[in-house]
Amino acid sequence: MGEKKLSTFKVASAYIGTVVGAGFASGQEVLQFFGYFGYVGLAGLLVATILFVYFGYLILKLGAELKADSHVPVIKYAGGKWLGALIDYIITFFLFGALTVMAAGAGALFSEQLGLSRFLGSSLLILITLGTVLLGLKGVISAISFVVPVLVVSVVGIGAYVIADTGLSPGASQGAIGAGNPAVPFWPVSAIVYISYNLLVAVAVLAPMGKESADVQVLRRGALWGGLGLGIGAAAIFLATLAHMPQAARFELPMIYVAGQISPLVRVAYAVILYLEIYTTAVGSLYGFTVRFTRPGSRSLNLLAAGTSVGALIAAQFGFTALVRVLFPLVGYAGIFMLGGLVYHQLRPFGKTRRAIPQPSYKKYPNDQRNPQEER
Repeated sequence: MGEKKLSTFKVASAYIGTVVGAGFASGQEVLQFFGYFGYVGLAGLLVATILFVYFGYLILKLGAELKADSHVPVIKYAGGKWLGALIDYIITFFLFGALTVMAAGAGALFSEQLGLSRFLGSSLLILITLGTVLLGLKGVISAISFVVPVLVVSVVGIGAYVIADTGLSPGASQGAIGAGNPAVPFWPVSAIVYISYNLLVAVAVLAPMGKESADVQVLRRGALWGGLGLGIGAAAIFLATLAHMPQAARFELPMIYVAGQISPLVRVAYAVILYLEIYTTAVGSLYGFTVRFTRPGSRSLNLLAAGTSVGALIAAQFGFTALVRVLFPLVGYAGIFMLGGLVYHQLRPFGKTRRAIPQPSYKKYPNDQRNPQEER
């Protein structure tokens, strides 16, 4: 991918598309991390939006500076030798976990909306995800960029319609608070954990994408619009589900329920969009996982991608809601170490020389001419 082809739109779209997926577009994530707090959850969303912009740009910029082919150089920079290795392992595990959650979400969509087998929905997603990843990073970014604008327009449109049609009342907030327990008990912490686990997935795409552009303005604008798009989309989902509480909380895919209250046609259309968004996050997760261990475009990457896909399909049978509620907060707490490391190295006193960037201890590209020392 040439530098001239990496536009602000593609950066922002790839950022949004890597974060959104089964959890985001279905409304389940927003409900678990913000909705159950009632109206105060909007304050958490504002915090999350600001952090998405800041850390998105930071990761893109570091990816450009470090010429990163994967998330590893950025993580080693943020955490040092030992903590960086730990964060790397957590990210690698979560990339597989995120792929599993997306497959489970696709299965839930097929089951709830079409009355078909969960396994069929998960299998179809895994197949098209694997096919896209085999096309390389260019295929990944192109696929994500195509779907994202449709999702953002859809969730904002549904949110605006619901607010105009039903309005919001103090009772809606009380209904949300009484409908369930948030995944993280304190809303400021919930906002941080939310962006933390999402960035653990996003870094796998943002870091190598940053290398593709020497124009820092493109990266800055891409992070800004990407972060704002995530915040606006999440706010629309928040308000739409809040207006239909507590009923919406009874469904694994609450936004599908909300769309169905507008009309059956809107429900079907949103179900299709949701499936496409599940696909974009699955693609980013599988690509990030495979390039952690293998060289892009290699035969070993193809084999690893196929094996990983089969493993995720099997693990997805544990169920969508359970995976979101248990896996995401745990990984989010761990991801705070990555965010802390990134902030620390940006706030070091002026005049100090940045420490040397730790390199991965394993041989990442044994046959790559860009790493001649590893061939000796």
